[in-house]
Amino acid sequence: MTLKQLKYLIGIVDGGLNITAAAERLYTSQPGISKQLKQLEGELGVQLFTRKGKSLAAITPAGCEVIERARKILCEVDNITSLASDLTAEQEGTLSIATTHTQARYVLPDVIKAFRERYPKVDLELHQGTSEQIAELVASQQVDFAIATGSQDIFSGLTLLPVYHWHRIVLVPKNHPLARKTRPLDLETLAAFPLVTYVFSLTGESSFKRAFSNENLDPRVVFTARDADIIKTYVHMDMGVGVIASMAYECKDQESLKAIDAKGLFPRVTTWLGFPRDRVLRGYMVDFIHLFAPHYSPRLIRSAAALEAQEQVDELLADLSLPVRGGCDQDTAAAA
Repeated sequence: MTLKQLKYLIGIVDGGLNITAAAERLYTSQPGISKQLKQLEGELGVQLFTRKGKSLAAITPAGCEVIERARKILCEVDNITSLASDLTAEQEGTLSIATTHTQARYVLPDVIKAFRERYPKVDLELHQGTSEQIAELVASQQVDFAIATGSQDIFSGLTLLPVYHWHRIVLVPKNHPLARKTRPLDLETLAAFPLVTYVFSLTGESSFKRAFSNENLDPRVVFTARDADIIKTYVHMDMGVGVIASMAYECKDQESLKAIDAKGLFPRVTTWLGFPRDRVLRGYMVDFIHLFAPHYSPRLIRSAAALEAQEQVDELLADLSLPVRGGCDQDTAAAA
């Protein structure tokens, strides 16, 4: 048994049991992968996959056991490589991050700029997507960090560090009826207007939908997008009332758009950073987390990374106060 065989095995699984897709992902040939899989099954004396003709149809029970252990072995190989790299070239490497558009556009630029100044020889890769796409990238070990606000249930196997809280705001053109409203906005009034907001998660009910459902209201969402800039464009066009993250409201938006506080309408949201459990964090990875979340000391980050279960991480961080991030003219404050 070789590491190459285990790598090809995991490549087949992550490629949806498609050997051609696995070969493309691993930059090798289809016959080469098929040969290594046959040798591995012969050495182990068990079938890892059921076949349908020349195609792989499903993973056998024995295959599930082997695949689980193979992932752990390859993870430890990566950890050993990271540890050696830290000892020999701690200022060099690659940091790959998967995140949403809002984080990439409005939160991370200053962090990335500071990180690049500190680590000019570390290559940064930024992947943008929905929570489901981010989870897929992490599961296939294509990225080091996930930064998201979606349901944590789809990120099993990660150590999750809560970073900051944020609220939604309601966005309207300055000549909109809601812009002239003097009384606090309520959900019933908001539901009377067509709404423009983010794409909803496919994995469960969003807190946006739940807020209306709790009041027995059925809002009319006429347009959704992943990009807050696109949402603001359509609010400008008077297509509907926008509901976006507070961080996405920039000072230049004040010229034509009015932001209405929605803290009392929707629950507070938490952005978190996650990385695969049992992953050895290189020095520059710890520094990136500290730059992104200064309230995490390097020692606290490493302590959290060493824990085996998310429940232990939550207990370790129970007394940590998180900042609340806002947009233009919205100060960052500490919150429990």
